[in-house]
Amino acid sequence: MTSTASSMDLRQGQAPHDRRPPWQQRLRRFGYAPATDAPAGDVRDRLVPPYTEPSPRLWRALGVPPVLADRITRWSGWAGPLLVTLVAGVLRFWNLGSPRAVIFDETYYAKDAWALVHRGFEVNWDKNANDLVLQTHGHLAIPADAAYVVHPPVGKYVIGLGELMFGFNPFGWRFMTALLGTLSVLMLCRIGRRMFRSTFLGCLAGGLLAVDGLHFVMSRTSLLDGVLMFFVVAAFGCLLIDRDRSRARLAAALPAGPDGLVRPNAGVADSFRFGRRPWRWAAGLMLGLAIGTKWNGLYVLAAFCVMALLWDVGARKVAGARYPRLAVLKYDTGITFLATVPVAVAVYLLSWLGWILSPTDGTGGYFRNWAITDGRGGFWSFLPDWVRSLWHYEHEVYEFHLHLDSPHTYQSNPWSWLVLGRPVSYFYESPSPGTDGCPADAGQKCAREVLALGTPLLWWAACFAIVYVLWRWAFRRDWRAGAIACAIAAGYLPWFLYQDRTIFFFYAVVFVPFLCLAVAMMIGAIIGPPGSSDTRRVVGATSAGILVLLISWNFIYFWPLFTGTAIPIDNWRARMWLDTWV
Repeated sequence: MTSTASSMDLRQGQAPHDRRPPWQQRLRRFGYAPATDAPAGDVRDRLVPPYTEPSPRLWRALGVPPVLADRITRWSGWAGPLLVTLVAGVLRFWNLGSPRAVIFDETYYAKDAWALVHRGFEVNWDKNANDLVLQTHGHLAIPADAAYVVHPPVGKYVIGLGELMFGFNPFGWRFMTALLGTLSVLMLCRIGRRMFRSTFLGCLAGGLLAVDGLHFVMSRTSLLDGVLMFFVVAAFGCLLIDRDRSRARLAAALPAGPDGLVRPNAGVADSFRFGRRPWRWAAGLMLGLAIGTKWNGLYVLAAFCVMALLWDVGARKVAGARYPRLAVLKYDTGITFLATVPVAVAVYLLSWLGWILSPTDGTGGYFRNWAITDGRGGFWSFLPDWVRSLWHYEHEVYEFHLHLDSPHTYQSNPWSWLVLGRPVSYFYESPSPGTDGCPADAGQKCAREVLALGTPLLWWAACFAIVYVLWRWAFRRDWRAGAIACAIAAGYLPWFLYQDRTIFFFYAVVFVPFLCLAVAMMIGAIIGPPGSSDTRRVVGATSAGILVLLISWNFIYFWPLFTGTAIPIDNWRARMWLDTWV
């Protein structure tokens, strides 16, 4: 019976993937590619793929000698990202002190930062403090009465560093957010290069971030979300470096065959230890700083830990592990937990040091004396008073956020964010002709606005890019698409849990860098994979080039709304593409 069954098996001469279950074969029409379909060869190239290099035909067409071409290729890995970063920096630091005003929530964070770096805790300012700060150039006394604030201190300490260097003025309190916004462009260029193994696509991702309106405005405003975005991108980059280096160590541990090729080895892959993994610890530090800036960093911490462990599973599976999940549970989960959660908690507590060291006689930070007044006695009285007071403070903050539902003119639902349904106006004035930059021949009043609005064509292209990376992740098993989708989800999806809470579109700046990675990945697919015909490449490159030029033009077109430049009111109305932008 067995021999008969074997002789009737019509699949014997077919490729291995044809022996898969029928449902997997049907999914292949949508692009599903099982992991076993990967081409055979040296497993080192699968664990740590090489970087792509420009075709020799390009250098020959340009008349570049091979030696110089090699140098350009090697230098471009840093020269390209630095050039993109230079452009981003010039844009962000140009006229940074304008508008010379306390715009939107700068009224909280600029003053809280100044108090923190001088007192160690936030204070209550007079109602006319904003005017006094501008009139006295920041030379005014800091009040002594502690203030109740609802965000941790890290982001405000970061803003305060700029104020210490450049003074208590608009340029000073915007300096650090502009610097971190610029550096985030550099990081994204390098992250994209490492993910896509392409300097061009990495620089493209960074370039898209440089011309995104929301990222640009947040880089020129002293709000916490831009600082949070920087630490999230930094944590992602640290995990990405750890991924490459750990996979390289695993590849080096695999034995080579007689032909010099390294093939999967179950014994090594199931028992390999990755070691100390310093970049994973650095990621924990960055995530701790993210949580110490705003609490939604907790969602990023959870998502990135899961993502990092799945990367380890994938590495061991490629290396030939029979039980990759068990091996990760045994060797990797513990170190991942220690490198992230305890480190993040320690960093978070350390960020409160100024508050902890403040007096407990009622002149220190808000609620600092709670444990020795209202919180005396009880089961937890054996804990230090600062622990109990801080816990009470955090509980009160949690209750505040949970019940924050006061209506606001610019609040929005996260369902509308990707299509730019309701941006936030940070600043608006209507100068008369001949004043505040309004042309004397304008004939009517001008509009001068700082609008937290993403570059529309970039965001609308990102809607398609998200669909593309989800398809790529689900059906092509592309870890890069999965990583991008994970980062977007970590910064975006948690807000859907708070449908009744007062939330704003500018919170989306946390995942804007990953939208740019998604668009860059989609553009790479439009250009075409290596080995495509010349016609395919020309059509793809032309289409991609047109899209990038349109996005760049769109940023230039909305430049006045991003910078508070005075324009005639009719020109301002022409830029109100949706009624909800007004």
